Amino acid sequence: MHRLDISLNQQARKSEINIAAGIRQNLGQLLPLKAPRRVGVISNERVFSLYGREVKRSLKSAGFTALEWLMPEGERYKSFRSLEKAVTFLSENRFERDDLVLALGGGVVGDLAGFAAAIYLRGISLVQVPTTLLSQIDSSVGGKTGINLATGKNLAGAFHQPSSIFIDTETLRSLPPRELVSGFCEMVKQALISDESLFEMTVKCLRKPDLLSPEFEALIAAQCGFKASIVANDERESTSRTDTKSRRVLNFGHTTAHALETITNYRYFRHGEAVGYGMLVAGELSRNLGLIDSGTLESLRDAVRLCGSLPRADHLDTKQITGALKHDKKSVGGQINWVLLEGIGRPRIVEGRLISAKNLRDSLRAGLRQQESYGNAEIRRTR
Repeated sequence: MHRLDISLNQQARKSEINIAAGIRQNLGQLLPLKAPRRVGVISNERVFSLYGREVKRSLKSAGFTALEWLMPEGERYKSFRSLEKAVTFLSENRFERDDLVLALGGGVVGDLAGFAAAIYLRGISLVQVPTTLLSQIDSSVGGKTGINLATGKNLAGAFHQPSSIFIDTETLRSLPPRELVSGFCEMVKQALISDESLFEMTVKCLRKPDLLSPEFEALIAAQCGFKASIVANDERESTSRTDTKSRRVLNFGHTTAHALETITNYRYFRHGEAVGYGMLVAGELSRNLGLIDSGTLESLRDAVRLCGSLPRADHLDTKQITGALKHDKKSVGGQINWVLLEGIGRPRIVEGRLISAKNLRDSLRAGLRQQESYGNAEIRRTR
């Protein structure tokens, strides 16, 4: 089992990440919190039908009372209405401050369950059990929780660190191809802003991914380790920081991605697919501003191609996209801030005023153009 600790310096708090195949079957014995007797499992029907009974069985064998609430599946259900239902579930079942919420599912479940845990009784303990690749390496790590508004993604939320994250690599076997593509794109995003070593490790695994191999488990651990290092240094994403250890650099590819998700009502793209296009747009901007050369841009494109096919995006209205960009939650002083690249492992935060309207339009058109995928037909789900 891989284990990582995140030390959050300001409040001397810690969060731990545990990674192993089949770890869901031993959750009851592995929970570090001894006081709570009641666990509220928040999931969706599909995930719960696959793993919920095993998780509840493990919790009950360790003496916990486990109750579940299942939300609808899909990004559009990260809403105030769903949040109210989740908090009502906790209240009606009389959860107390020493009890905990366990999020079992992908990023949507994790974000909503985490927000519910953050605001119920002004905050109760949270455990994340992410079941998608994207949530395992990204959304479950770092304590960001939230819901979407009509004007944009994740505009309401809270920082609420999980006490523990349990990553079961066996859950990757049940993922449909698009969910794997989504996770692969997020891996590429983190690798591009990390360093050459993680980038090479990621590209090597994506050439012929074996989801249950020791190498892939080690890649997940390395991806989590990179994000944990960023979170430990900048938990609340300070707007005054522009260095490469700022949490803001994790938004590489996300400025365009969130706009794409917003204008398509969260029904067309998986989040990672949108990030895939966001990286391509950011790469074009970086090259057009003279930050990277054509060779580095091609390396970025090649890495995104390895992730698999992305849904078509060149038919989308660039005016709608630029309009949605104005509501990006990362804007500072009304100004969009872009995370671009000066090279692999060298992210740079660039003020939107330095990017001309023509450069943005050209970069959007080039980045959203359909590109041939190298595919991932050789993905191995079992050993």
